Order: sequence, then C-alpha cells, then structure tokens
Amino acid sequence: MATQTPTQRSAAAKRAAATRKRNAAKRSAASTRSSARRTSSSASVTARTGARSTARHARTTGDRATETASRSADAAGTQLGAMATSAQRVLYTTVGALATAGDAIKQSALTYTNSARLARQLNKFERRGARAIGRGQVRRRVS
Repeated sequence: MATQTPTQRSAAAKRAAATRKRNAAKRSAASTRSSARRTSSSASVTARTGARSTARHARTTGDRATETASRSADAAGTQLGAMATSAQRVLYTTVGALATAGDAIKQSALTYTNSARLARQLNKFERRGARAIGRGQVRRRVS
C-alpha cells in the first residue's frame, strides 16, 4: 500500500468514525423501536394493574429516543468533518502545485540571468540532446 499523507490518514479516520457512529445510531434506533413496542404492549396489559412501571418504561423509551436522535446528529456532524478534510486535501494539493511551479520559475530565472549558470545549462541541454539522438529517442522529420 502506498504511503499516505497526514491529511489522507485524517480523512480516512474521520470517514471510519462517521461509519461507526452511523451504525451505532441505527442500532440505537432499532433498540428504541423495540422498547417502544414492548412499552406499548405492556401498557395495554397493565392498564388494569399498575401504571407506575408502565410510566417508568415510557420515560426510559423517551430517553432512548432522545439519545438516538443525538447519536444520529453526531454521526452526521462527523461525516461532514470527513468531507471537509477531503476538501482540505484538494486545497493543499492545489497550493502545493502552485508553490512547486513558482519554485521552478524562480530557479529558471536564476539560471538564465547568470552567464555561468546559463552556459552550464546549455551544455547540459547539448549533452541530453546528443544522448537522445544516439538512443533513437528523437525522430527526424523529413520534409
């Protein structure tokens, strides 16, 4: 596997965290629904006997529903953070490419404004051209 940049690792970790939170929210929602069904069925049975335990179960179910909603919102926030990190990667890549191009232009300006460096660069081009022709890398056009 290729080496990852810190931004790539961060984005992958945030995506994984968002997935875990989303799955936890789904499990919590399923548990809340089943708890609500049990409370509802026990309410009809205990309507004649005792309302205290049914009220307690109803409060517990309400608390679980609140907790589930909170988990879902937290998962959505984490997923948004993962997308923001991916957008950050695009920005870093663009700025890095521009900085590299700027460095290359600066180096070229330094090379071509100094006569000694210019002579050395022209000699390098000459050697490179001779090597390319010798290897047959350059096709000659016959007009």
